[in-house]
Amino acid sequence: MRWEELDQQPCSLARTLSVVGDRWTLLILRECFLGIRRFDEFEKRLGVTRHLLAERLKKLAEHGVLDKVAYQARPVREEYRLTDKGRDLYPAVLALVNWGDRHMSDENGPPIRHVHRSCGHAMHGVLVCSECGEPLLANEVRLEEAPAFAGQLLPAHWKDRD
Repeated sequence: MRWEELDQQPCSLARTLSVVGDRWTLLILRECFLGIRRFDEFEKRLGVTRHLLAERLKKLAEHGVLDKVAYQARPVREEYRLTDKGRDLYPAVLALVNWGDRHMSDENGPPIRHVHRSCGHAMHGVLVCSECGEPLLANEVRLEEAPAFAGQLLPAHWKDRD
């Protein structure tokens, strides 16, 4: 599978990675969730080249993850705001942060605390079942191909797993 063809794969993860699957894009999204909106602010905080930053922001806007909105008329200056589609990436970004907090922190611990506004407690995100509310663990989830893809996606041995 070629990187340029990820968006054509019958796999939601591959299609997602075709939009957000590189380090600079994920760091741009981190900055967006921190409230950064302007090109110069992204450039300063990330230390990325202008060309690469412009390319990544353009791609996120083309895919509807960010909206490019004018904040000044003369000269025209624009900022990038998360769309609903972009805000829907927050759980994925938080999951990556949680993994990093757990497995990549040094002796000082996680560098940033996440505090839930509603209850005021420091927290970490937990992925739960939409139907029963129980936490999801990899060994407690069974995969099934959608009818349109029956017999095409999962390895043969997968069907024998419980």
